[in-house]
Amino acid sequence: MTAMLAGIIGGTGQMGRFFAGVFEAAGWEVIVSGTKTSLTNPDVAEMADLVMVSVPIRATVGVIREVAPLLTEEQVFCDLTSLKVEPVRAMLSSRAEVIGFHPMFGPGAASLRGQTIVATPARCGPETLEGLLSIFRDQGAAITLSTPEEHDLMMAVIQGLTHFGTLAKAEAIRRTGADVGETLLFTSPVYRIEMGLVGRLLAQDAGLYGDMLQMNPAVPEVLAAFETAVRTLREIVESGDDERFRAFFTGNADHYASYLGAATEETDDLINHVVNR
Repeated sequence: MTAMLAGIIGGTGQMGRFFAGVFEAAGWEVIVSGTKTSLTNPDVAEMADLVMVSVPIRATVGVIREVAPLLTEEQVFCDLTSLKVEPVRAMLSSRAEVIGFHPMFGPGAASLRGQTIVATPARCGPETLEGLLSIFRDQGAAITLSTPEEHDLMMAVIQGLTHFGTLAKAEAIRRTGADVGETLLFTSPVYRIEMGLVGRLLAQDAGLYGDMLQMNPAVPEVLAAFETAVRTLREIVESGDDERFRAFFTGNADHYASYLGAATEETDDLINHVVNR
């Protein structure tokens, strides 16, 4: 894609600044709007060839609706939200070409190398799509193509279930009264990695995780499955029935069979890093 003018609404935030750097590295000129910039959101929408919305999840649809009427058929409209159905639907109210993006990493990433970006093209020509994706691929990103609906279902598992489980684990440990620092004196490398994930999440913004859990309509069904799984496993553990436990364990091992080798190899690398640092 020929270098053009990228406009990032919310471009003074961490993720907005990250993608400003991505486009600048590709030779594009970049303009941004934020709460303290001289350019407003409508200014960016009217000036840029590509308009990208990078604001908190709860604000995204409102911002999209604010600027959508200003865009023309010659422009490209994108967002960076971790939900896709509603933002993409809102962008389709414009006349622009529309592609939803979800970077599967935080703004603290050093670069796009080794990172994944999910793209949900909704209304765009193949040249527009490939031109944008090539910018990300050229800087080392892997691209996963999806529909908005499939994306949100996947995120209910990948983000919703994962973050819910991490928060529930944190709460359970807190309720036991166990001192976190003291538990680390008894720890294995695996437990330290698990606790590191708990601490990493709790060190971040509560609003981000609340939005991921509360605003994705696919999350409640996944959490219901999790609740059933926990109840079933607890019953098996409390029963003391070894055969029931083996059946539960084996059923899951069979489901994950194609991933077990890679999972063991990857986590061995993590464990060795923790032990040898």
